[in-house]
Amino acid sequence: MLHDYIGWIGAFLFAICGLPQVIKTWKIKKADDLSWLFLIFWFLGEIFTLTYIILDDVILSITHYPLYINYVFNLIMVIYLIYAKNKYKS
Repeated sequence: MLHDYIGWIGAFLFAICGLPQVIKTWKIKKADDLSWLFLIFWFLGEIFTLTYIILDDVILSITHYPLYINYVFNLIMVIYLIYAKNKYKS
């Protein structure tokens, strides 16, 4: 039971790591300081890790909800930043 709380806390903290950058980008409508390589690696890392977790959970017949929430939230943020990088070109 304690490990569930630890998982939820960790997932929450990881999920909000990118939030300051998303808020800043949304407020100033500028994303040229973000590296394309960083955004691509972040996006692909989230996709591959989420896929791994889902496949592993199917094989083991378990569900890691904290991880799903973390990775989906991060995907939403990185997709917004990729969108902003394209939209707010200098």
